[in-house]
Amino acid sequence: MKSLDKFVSSKLEKLEHAGLRRRLVPTRRLDDGHAIRDERELISFCCNDYLNLSHHPDVKKAAKEAIDTYGAGAGASRLITGNHPLLEELEGRLARLKGTEAACVFSSGYMANIGIIPGLAGPEDIIFADELVHNCLVAGSQLSRAKLIYFRHNDLDHLTALLRKHRAEHEHALILTDGVFSMDGDLAPLPELGDLARQHDCWLLSDDAHGVGVIGEEGRGSSFCFDPKPDIPLQMGTLSKAIGSFGGYLCASKPVIDFMKTRARSLIYTTALPPASVAAALRALDIIENDRDYCNRPMYNARLFARETGLAEPQSPIIPVITGDSGKTMRLAAQLEELGFLVTGIRPPTVAEGSARLRITFSAAHREEDVLSLATALKTIGAL
Repeated sequence: MKSLDKFVSSKLEKLEHAGLRRRLVPTRRLDDGHAIRDERELISFCCNDYLNLSHHPDVKKAAKEAIDTYGAGAGASRLITGNHPLLEELEGRLARLKGTEAACVFSSGYMANIGIIPGLAGPEDIIFADELVHNCLVAGSQLSRAKLIYFRHNDLDHLTALLRKHRAEHEHALILTDGVFSMDGDLAPLPELGDLARQHDCWLLSDDAHGVGVIGEEGRGSSFCFDPKPDIPLQMGTLSKAIGSFGGYLCASKPVIDFMKTRARSLIYTTALPPASVAAALRALDIIENDRDYCNRPMYNARLFARETGLAEPQSPIIPVITGDSGKTMRLAAQLEELGFLVTGIRPPTVAEGSARLRITFSAAHREEDVLSLATALKTIGAL
């Protein structure tokens, strides 16, 4: 056996033994919140397309028309082929949604964070990150070569102590948090984080991938869940979840955005979004801004499920059912699939050791009977 194959085979064997090996399973999403896997139709409770806008007829129509007008691809990076007019329009809409001077669209949310953070921080700087932030924030921090220190999840006292101990030793500092934490569904204490950032001359970045479209005033995301709205100079998010398309963005002041467009490597050296993705996002924003009853449905379904199961009031459309053990988690997920539900088991390293879980996400496509049936199924298999 070649040395490379021997190396990875050994790694795979260890992962298999620990119950941590991943496998991709062919799955076709349908337009009603269902999915087909292994020739069976299942009710899907594992998708981040909270508003089901990727299947909305108007969103699909906008994408098709953009292909007919502009072609299937962008051709090169935005600085090579020129700034596509649809991208400029989308950036204006996102800035308006988030209440900032400007915005910058990236090719994905992950690409956004690995461009934003190294663009602002370097080896002489320091980054304070919530221990549960998404991996792309960690990756961006590591690429920056700044000193990275984690504070306990949503623990303001711990962050304060770390700021007092370390902030003065470094020229610039960032505080990183998710607006909505993707595995737990809880909100960050954004007003208090904003206050601490100002007191210690730090720049606060909030990743609102799982908030925009479904929570906050008029669906504008996690920072709009608070009154008054906290001061967050770096509002990052994605177009691939509730907006139903693909891409990432940063909303900030005009100087910051101008700087990103000349400094962020993941923007400069990456092909721009396809026109269809941009047009789809623009049409999705129309729906988010104008059909609030529809956009309130994911939270309605999450609250219905919580009431039915006796779980705590949710802060987002994400509700975890903590099982602890990875093997148990995957067995429960398999049992749910047998009963007609697609719910993904989440294991380390995505979550901490001992906190494996069933991660349940609710969408506008789910009917009340779907939600109640899932609650019954979880009780039947002993997950609750």
